[in-house]
Amino acid sequence: MAVIKANSEDEKVLARLMRAEAEEDGDLGMLMVGNVGVNRILGNCLDFKNIRSINDMVFQRPGGFEAPTKGYFYQRARERDIRLAKRAIAGERTHPASNALWFFRPVGNCPGTWFNQTNTGRFKAHCFFRPTAQNCPAVY
Repeated sequence: MAVIKANSEDEKVLARLMRAEAEEDGDLGMLMVGNVGVNRILGNCLDFKNIRSINDMVFQRPGGFEAPTKGYFYQRARERDIRLAKRAIAGERTHPASNALWFFRPVGNCPGTWFNQTNTGRFKAHCFFRPTAQNCPAVY
C-alpha cells in the first residue's frame, strides 16, 4: 500500500529523479533518493511545507533537487527504476535515508551537520541528513 498518492506518471517522474541523482550509487542509492523524496511529501515541514505531490517535490524551486535542471533527468524512465520508485512510494525505507529530508555529495567526509540538520550516515557518494522528530514528526 502506498504511503503517498501516486499514479503511473508519478512513478516515472520519481524513477527519473532517483536515477539522475544517484545512478552511480546503484539500486540501493537510488532507493535512498526515493526515500528522501517521499519524506519531503510526507513531512510538510521546514523547507517542504505544502509539498503534496511527486511533481511538487521534484520540481520545487528554490530548495529542490538539482537533477531536473539537467538533461539526463529527462530521459525515459527504465522499468528497473520504476520498480525502485514503486518501492519508495510503498514506504520502503533504507538507512541512512529512512528519515532524511536532504542529501548531498561532498568532497571528502560528511559533515556532522548540514544547515543545522543531523548527519545520519553516508552511502557511497552521498551523505544524508534528517530533521528532528520535533520539527518534522511525519517523517518518523
